[in-house]
Amino acid sequence: MEFTASQIANFINGRIIGDEQAIINGVSPIESGEENHLSFVAQERFVNYIQDSKCSVIIVSEKLLTKDNYRPTIIVVEDAYLSFQVLMNLYQEMQGRKSGIEEGAVFHESATVGENVYVGAFTCVSEKVKIGDGSQIYPQVFIGKNVKIGKNCVLYSGVRIYDYCIIGDNCIIHSNTVIGSDGFGFQPTKDGYQKIPQLGNVVLEDHVEIGSNCSIDRGTIGSTVIGKGTKIDNLIQIAHNVKIGQNNVIAAQAGIAGSTVIGDWNQIGGQVGIVGHIQIGNQVKIQAQSGVNSSTKDGEILYGSPAINAGEYRRNYVHFRNFSDIIKRINNLEINSKDKTNE
Repeated sequence: MEFTASQIANFINGRIIGDEQAIINGVSPIESGEENHLSFVAQERFVNYIQDSKCSVIIVSEKLLTKDNYRPTIIVVEDAYLSFQVLMNLYQEMQGRKSGIEEGAVFHESATVGENVYVGAFTCVSEKVKIGDGSQIYPQVFIGKNVKIGKNCVLYSGVRIYDYCIIGDNCIIHSNTVIGSDGFGFQPTKDGYQKIPQLGNVVLEDHVEIGSNCSIDRGTIGSTVIGKGTKIDNLIQIAHNVKIGQNNVIAAQAGIAGSTVIGDWNQIGGQVGIVGHIQIGNQVKIQAQSGVNSSTKDGEILYGSPAINAGEYRRNYVHFRNFSDIIKRINNLEINSKDKTNE
């Protein structure tokens, strides 16, 4: 597709400095721009790239402009980052959505499918499955019996949805993620570990996005729940009967143990580990690689393992880095003290 600078400016209510008819047929990062490509500058540290960029058109936040004239065409907006997101969403919508059932997809006769649904080749749809209008099920997806999938969902290739799980509207699940696998439940006996049946399910509420290669375990009894608007990165383990509230973001390689309850609007960094049977409040920020082993209050910022207040952790870490020197000083003081005593 090709667009002019004028057309792009109309999409985002921007003001043009330069050639309104400059042609755009691609996008580039500002650091490695190409002719006839579009980029954006939303932070001061990238301002120096504007004049020398090979991009033909650059969207720039108004507060960052330092001149009245630039080599590339400039589209001036209040917030270049948000405006660029608007353009990306428009472009994605222009690509259109697939519909229809591809050859090789397997359907149980009791499954029901809404309007404008796409199901890719070699996908298996089990008995009594319900798929809502406009959902996109890519090739090689498995959907277990009695699963309910809402409207306008996207399940990418290789997703596995176990029996009885519920997926809300407008959810996205990326490749090779497993929803509803057995929780890690075993009873120790004199003969070894006896498996505890996992009879519950997983519920994803509306507007949840799950990255690739994640595993969300079904409840032992009851549901593991991911709340509305929550976004989960790649390579994340969520154990049985965890309850996650609304609008949380969880970065890659985090792990949440069973029956933990997490509130709303939390930010959980990469490689964070959270033990089971605790409660995380609302608007909590947990820094990357932290280990949380006790419940938290609302609004806390945590760091370290075991996690403590992030400011306190950083202050303590300054001393920890110098710990060897501190020990040497203490040893020297003790030696000097003994020498004086012997005198």
